[in-house]
Amino acid sequence: MKLDVYSWNVNGLRAILRRGELMEFIKTRKPSYLALQETKLQDHQLESDADVQKFMHEIDELGYELAHAEASAKKGWSGVMTLTLKSLRAVHKPGIGVGAMDEEGRIIHTRFEHESLKGISLYNVYFPNGKSSDERLQYKMWFYDRFLEHLLHERQALGSSQIFVGDVNTAHEEMDLARPKENEKKSGFLPIEREWMDKVEKSGYIDSFRYCHPDEVKYSWWSMRTKARERNIGWRIDYIYLSEDLKERLTEAEILTEVRGSDHCPIVAVFNI
Repeated sequence: MKLDVYSWNVNGLRAILRRGELMEFIKTRKPSYLALQETKLQDHQLESDADVQKFMHEIDELGYELAHAEASAKKGWSGVMTLTLKSLRAVHKPGIGVGAMDEEGRIIHTRFEHESLKGISLYNVYFPNGKSSDERLQYKMWFYDRFLEHLLHERQALGSSQIFVGDVNTAHEEMDLARPKENEKKSGFLPIEREWMDKVEKSGYIDSFRYCHPDEVKYSWWSMRTKARERNIGWRIDYIYLSEDLKERLTEAEILTEVRGSDHCPIVAVFNI
């Protein structure tokens, strides 16, 4: 069974819906699982916004179900959405039961009732950005640590295979951003942030893209203010990580730089389950 896992920070769901790129992407790619970050959407808008209503109707007809986690703490901010094929019989849970994390609408946990996928946990995560202040950087690091603790606890308690995807808001290695020396003292490429990603990999998780493409330089985010995408002055801050037990089932991973619609591009990892 093929499981293709996509992740895309859309930088505003309603904006990308109005332009049409997201529906075109879904119809063309037909993902079995699609994690969207930074929806900037409140739950009530699932029922009240005409563009969102149309989107929900269209994905229902295409055979998808939808789960959304809003940022209850602040309107028009954060938010994650997960689309899965109905045939996979997914069970979604917004958050991980940590109030200070869940109220920002940053996590959806998905498990499956499909026989081939039982025992796999999938997390759609929009990790915090630490650039605005020292306080937000501290929160980002706290969020990082609590999330990894949750993963390790679940893996030990349930023995589940795990995949987590999303905008991690950190470039791991120098090859993961165009100008490492200029950014080594800025959040997104600080030693403490990169050390956390080292810790993730030492804890038994594999960066799917780097595993499949050890030496390839590709980015997933570009600043819109400086037209950086046209010059390919970017950062690789979007990731699909998998627990080591799924390594032999990973068949490909890619960064889809040709897909427009956001300041991020989508990423994908494909598994033979």
